Amino acid sequence: MKKLLTLLALGLTLGVGSAYAADDAGCAAKAAEKKLAGAAKTSFEKKCMADAAAAAAPAASPACEKSAADKKLAGAAKKSHMKKCMADESAAAKPAASASAPKK
Repeated sequence: MKKLLTLLALGLTLGVGSAYAADDAGCAAKAAEKKLAGAAKTSFEKKCMADAAAAAAPAASPACEKSAADKKLAGAAKKSHMKKCMADESAAAKPAASASAPKK
């Protein structure tokens, strides 16, 4: 049973993305600099990881925010609208970006 748990833990550790591992190492280093331990360290690392994930997420465009506010959307409806709006904007921007690029 102990071997099974060890293998399961190893598998989960290896399955985690490299970006998470990099952020985790950075957060652990920051916690070490602050000389945190126990619950304070765990709490700090959890907040640090959440902040890193939020910074990595693409920012919503003001046009999409305004559109959702005009429609008075909230909750899941707003999230769905924002996701579609952002996808539409990025799809519209790609052809314009490739058209302006010089051809070889």
